[in-house]
Amino acid sequence: MFIELRIRNLAVLSQLTLPLEPGLNVVTGETGAGKSIVVDALKVLLGGRASSSVVRSGASRATVEALAEIEGLDAVATLLSGLGLESEDGTLILRREIPVEGRSRGWVNGSPVTAETLRRLGSLLVDIHGQHEHQRLLRADFQQQALESFGGCRELAGRVADVFGRISELRARRGALRERRIEVESRAQSLRFQLDEIAKARIRAGEDEELRREANRLANSDLLAREASHAHAALDGGDDATTDRLADAVARLERLASTDRSLESQLASLRDAYHEVADVAAELARYFDGIEHDPERLHSVMARQALLERLMRRYGPTLDDVVAHGEKLQGELDELDAADLNSRRVERELKSAKAEWEMVSEDLSGCRRRAAEGLARATSAALPGLGMKGARFEVSLEAVEGPRAGGGERVRFLATMNPGFPLAPLAAVASGGELSRAMLALRSVLGGIDELPTLVFDEIDAGIGGMVADKVGQRLEEVARGRQVLAVTHLARVAARASNHLSVEKLPAPGEDGAAVSVLTRIEGEERVREIARMLGGDPRSESSLRHARELLSHCV
Repeated sequence: MFIELRIRNLAVLSQLTLPLEPGLNVVTGETGAGKSIVVDALKVLLGGRASSSVVRSGASRATVEALAEIEGLDAVATLLSGLGLESEDGTLILRREIPVEGRSRGWVNGSPVTAETLRRLGSLLVDIHGQHEHQRLLRADFQQQALESFGGCRELAGRVADVFGRISELRARRGALRERRIEVESRAQSLRFQLDEIAKARIRAGEDEELRREANRLANSDLLAREASHAHAALDGGDDATTDRLADAVARLERLASTDRSLESQLASLRDAYHEVADVAAELARYFDGIEHDPERLHSVMARQALLERLMRRYGPTLDDVVAHGEKLQGELDELDAADLNSRRVERELKSAKAEWEMVSEDLSGCRRRAAEGLARATSAALPGLGMKGARFEVSLEAVEGPRAGGGERVRFLATMNPGFPLAPLAAVASGGELSRAMLALRSVLGGIDELPTLVFDEIDAGIGGMVADKVGQRLEEVARGRQVLAVTHLARVAARASNHLSVEKLPAPGEDGAAVSVLTRIEGEERVREIARMLGGDPRSESSLRHARELLSHCV
């Protein structure tokens, strides 16, 4: 709640400090003294329109500043944290400056902020009743929350919103699956063609290298056969064959070693050499016998090579890449089957979530209907006592297509201020004073539906008096319990109930050629008695008027 409001050079106010307290604060004064400028200053401070026309004549700029206590206001703390602002001692200093030339500027705890930031903070700190665009209770979303809080439906509303969130998530998943399926299906023919081409090739790992070697052998079969035959003949195929000469050398060395045993190691090596050469000769014979002179096989191998080379150009560059590409193609095509399975599962989950939404939403609708009846009855009963005889208040629950986060109906507050006139949205049927009193009736019935710490009522007593004024004062006093209420009033019966009474008076400003300025004073004791006497319409200096004022004050304490 606000602790203090400071205004400088705004309209007719030169310099004003407004101390505010918990409970009911009233601002009174003669007509034209500048009472409503206090409300206008709050609007400017909290991000409202601020043109240079509001700057007091002769001044270069107007300034509005407020000190607010925000201890325990979690929403405010969250917003400040999100904006990178801090409040170490649980207080907030808001400031806005409107120059004669240039754009207005705002600050929060010394940090520059935009008018939008001031508006967002203001929406969490104060609700101003008197001008339609500032009233939270005229907003559809807040009317819904207010009704649900009044009827104890908030938990059900939260469940409906949670289920709808799950429905939205499932819808998004279904949409993504559909888009992916369309994407794959649009490429499916091409994917299947490529996969079929790779699958038909029946590629083996390392096959390209094997084919290269085989093609090389087949293409050079004559050369290989001729040279292998000559090598075999040199080793084991003629009169001067290497194997024969090695056999003769072995025989000679055996005879020598029988006489000189020191030659046994040489004999062993020579025998090994003979056997190795004989083995090589045998292998060459087998190799020579196995050489194929097969032009058809060569043609087949070359055709296979051409096929693999074509696949590698398309999907390679290597044969392993071709195989990997085929596996990827198969995975994409498998997605079609998986998408069908996933889509069916999502559809089942979506159907279940919708059924749950229908069930919980119906429970919420029942709770809202009961709350709407109770709220309409209580508010309608409060309106006549606030000077609106014949006025009627109702809560409209308009069915809408679901599922939706807000349940199965749209909540609207409707009213008629005169018998025989149709119900219409609150903002369309009431004058400023009537609307403020209707909001007061609602606030008194709804109680503490939110943590909003400060309520401001302007024009609330327009066109009323007598017992109605007393009822308005009672309602304001009730609403002010546990929070801060600021009311601008010209009725003594309202002002007498205040715990903090502030009086505005217009005076000539010394040194300024008699230009009028408004000053504000907190009044107590006899000073307050005289102000109440003035408001009662009597002579504030006469004993009878003062006695009447004291009686009213004592009655309202």
